[in-house]
Amino acid sequence: MLKNYKELNVWQKAYQLCLEIYKITKDFPKEERYGLTSQIRRAAVSVPSNIAEGYGRKTTGEYIQSLYIAYGSNCELETQILLSCDLGYIKAEDLEKIQKNIGDIERMLKALIKSLENKHSNP
Repeated sequence: MLKNYKELNVWQKAYQLCLEIYKITKDFPKEERYGLTSQIRRAAVSVPSNIAEGYGRKTTGEYIQSLYIAYGSNCELETQILLSCDLGYIKAEDLEKIQKNIGDIERMLKALIKSLENKHSNP
């Protein structure tokens, strides 16, 4: 049994990706500070934050809902990262690393959601 959300591998991976996103976006153009930079950072922060929030909820249903929100934010992040690369703000090698991490988080979230939904529907 996990003691807290920080022991979840998916939270750890999402948290590390969030740190990486902050490092990469600090070099974005200044005119993007309140645009794409802000959007990317919000989406990146949303993933581990919603995993943590859901873990702290009272019911499994609320936890699952928070995980779906994290999943959506992960998809949003990927779109914004692709756009950033096409605009020349992110190097191709950084894009590849970020996309791999986003994909890993996506698979981990899907697996966790499926596991919780199975437990929730078959108590």
